[in-house]
Amino acid sequence: MKSSGRHSAAGSRTRIEKGSGNVFADIGLPDPEEALAKSDLARQLNLAIAERKLSQEQTGKILGIAQPRVSELSRTRLGSFSLEKLLKFAKRLGIDVEIYVRPSAEPHLKVLTA
Repeated sequence: MKSSGRHSAAGSRTRIEKGSGNVFADIGLPDPEEALAKSDLARQLNLAIAERKLSQEQTGKILGIAQPRVSELSRTRLGSFSLEKLLKFAKRLGIDVEIYVRPSAEPHLKVLTA
């Protein structure tokens, strides 16, 4: 099925573009790699919390945060959570996190001149 052949209910053509794999980069947010990492980590945290059937109060005690902050986490409102803080939460919930470091496909080296 070609994307150019799709029509909406109003009869106009719908343009479909292939994403990069990072929706945060696709919509132009700053630091998209960090945003994606935080989102992925929060999803795993919320899955672990749901699997254990923890209340927000119980979760707050485990994570060392107040219930309103647990609510922010559960709604993936991550602006006030650092990646480091989310990694600490994972540890407290018994979630292993692996970080892979590899050279970028597109080097971002800048040469500074004096």
